[in-house]
Amino acid sequence: MLLAYRENPSFCAVGQRLGVHHQTVQRCVERALADGPLVALDDRPRPGKEPTITPEAKAWLVSLACDKAKDHGYPHELWTTRLLARHAREQGPAAGHVCLANLVQETVCKILAQEEESLCQGKATGKAGDYRLLRREAGNPGHRNDSAGFAAKPGVHATFARDHEYKRHGTLSLLAGIDLLTGKVHAVVKDRHRSREFIEFLKLLDAAYPARTAIKLILDNHSAHISRETRTWLATRPIGRFELTFTPKHGSWLNLIEGFFSKFARSVLRPIRVASKHELKERIMAGIDDVNRHPVIHTWSYKLADAV
Repeated sequence: MLLAYRENPSFCAVGQRLGVHHQTVQRCVERALADGPLVALDDRPRPGKEPTITPEAKAWLVSLACDKAKDHGYPHELWTTRLLARHAREQGPAAGHVCLANLVQETVCKILAQEEESLCQGKATGKAGDYRLLRREAGNPGHRNDSAGFAAKPGVHATFARDHEYKRHGTLSLLAGIDLLTGKVHAVVKDRHRSREFIEFLKLLDAAYPARTAIKLILDNHSAHISRETRTWLATRPIGRFELTFTPKHGSWLNLIEGFFSKFARSVLRPIRVASKHELKERIMAGIDDVNRHPVIHTWSYKLADAV
């Protein structure tokens, strides 16, 4: 712009040549005359938008992140940024932080990242901050927190962890399906995943929808889904009530429900500690109830016509 003006000292001519407004050319030239051509190459620093989230609200949010989500009535063991944002929107105004009423997940990530960076810098200079985010220690370095697990410690535990003395009480099977029209998750938790447990899941679906509704299921080829016992029960239902479609053998997984299982395990169960299988079942079903309070309808980006 400056070189063009040197060749033709006309704001309008240079603006037309470069496709900018003539006032833009004028400001650039005036800055070059006042401060020098090198300064004119960069924009002036601007004050930016005034922050809407107060320091007190940020401190409240970071302090909240130091707690476990389950201590605030959630089935989740630890916070996710999405859950933390939702909690802050719902509880922040009542705590005196009206500025958090429209808090989004991205802003939570930025606030926590800034606090963590500040904490790391503080440690480097020997001035540790007040917050440990999701990594706060409880008591002295060798002390276990009230959840009977190890709190996080830099260089030792990346996050809350189970100690070697934790006793496993066994495993449970979660049978679940997502209603693609409403986003609701139907689920049962059983000790095993056999035909009889799968039939109980089908009975749950049978009771959940009106009698004239056709229930279409997309399933993998698990033995319980294609067993004689299952087929016998299906034969007792009205024609057209259940329609089962199976994915190809050795084909891809059912990505939508598998993604749900993965996210559910990471957000609700990591790193859960329970005293019994009964408590584990209650925590899982509480997590399902929480999901169904805020169901998400999946939007398919891949169109059927694209497959032709």
